[in-house]
Amino acid sequence: MKFASSQQSTLGIEWELQLVDADSNDLRQSADFLVEQFSAHPHIHREMLLNTIELTSGVHSSVSGCVGDLTSAFDEVSEAAAALRIELTSAGSHPFANPAYQRVTDKRRYRDLVERTQYWGRQMLLFGTHVHVGIDQRDKVLPILAAMLTKAYHIQALSASSPFWNRTDTGYATNRAMYFQQLPTAGVPRQFQTWDELEEFERGMLATTTISHFNEVRWDVRPSPTWGTLEIRVADANTNISELAAVAALTHCLVDHYSTMYDRGYELPRLPEWFVSENRWRSARYGMDAWLIVDSEGREECVKDSLLALVDELAPTAKRLGCEAELARVSQICEQGAAYERLRAVSQCNGGSLEAVTMHMREETRAGKPLTPRVYDSESTDRAARLFGLPGTNSN
Repeated sequence: MKFASSQQSTLGIEWELQLVDADSNDLRQSADFLVEQFSAHPHIHREMLLNTIELTSGVHSSVSGCVGDLTSAFDEVSEAAAALRIELTSAGSHPFANPAYQRVTDKRRYRDLVERTQYWGRQMLLFGTHVHVGIDQRDKVLPILAAMLTKAYHIQALSASSPFWNRTDTGYATNRAMYFQQLPTAGVPRQFQTWDELEEFERGMLATTTISHFNEVRWDVRPSPTWGTLEIRVADANTNISELAAVAALTHCLVDHYSTMYDRGYELPRLPEWFVSENRWRSARYGMDAWLIVDSEGREECVKDSLLALVDELAPTAKRLGCEAELARVSQICEQGAAYERLRAVSQCNGGSLEAVTMHMREETRAGKPLTPRVYDSESTDRAARLFGLPGTNSN
């Protein structure tokens, strides 16, 4: 398996956006029509479902460069979508859309995935933010992957934005994580010691037709040999560009930090696989209130405390990478609350209305920053709720 040449700590970001009807707040299956209008655009793409558009940045050395690409592409798609009364927003899930009603993009790889995985494949109504970081030596990839697994589920908690699923408050901060792991090649990565072991894994998966290409291995953190990157996929799609930048900055700094440690001959941190799996579940369930296992002795620490300490530890790295302001937003999320907490608060202050939750998502995406939960107009909220069989502000 060849690993493409890449400059260390170059950066690329993928952001999956929901196409939401401006009147009903339900999802619209309009990605084909919209993407066709931007067929030559390098940063606007289809995804698995026709309710989704994926925005991708170019390759940059800084978070701000990537955010610039995403913002520009967002503005272009938003203008085209507005003509159809569609608004772009995002989160790890849509609060009330029925997974059974969503249509799959007409690509063989996606049709084959749903055919093979059946019920679970048809439940993949989920949206993520993926961050690629360039790795300049193939031998670094697996040690850095293992080191990232000591912090990956801190990133998952920080970005968690999918407490609601198909009209239900699941009790999880990110139910997206729980659904996505049902795919046979998704979830916690294998911690291989050598590249030869990874190649043996790939050969076996190909020989047994489990996959047809390595990119069908959908681990939370995975090597991306085609691009010469490590791809960190644990984050729920962010509701706004400000928090997306914070997640990207933390990821960028961590990978660069571990790369520097490797170059200087230090041993990189590693957790036993059973601790990593436990951290994944705790992070998904409890979000920013989770106590995660931080070393091989089983010591635990609250996610918020770990994240605040990381911001301080990574400050010199952030200065060198030019993302000090973006990394500082991690502390703000710790202090003010993550997206899933705001979405729950919106539901609660609007009598359980999931219509209001979607309206809040739209407003945050439009504003480009987190917003204080508020009470929405009860008449319009209840009218749409009745129309789509959802709880309104006057529901018991």
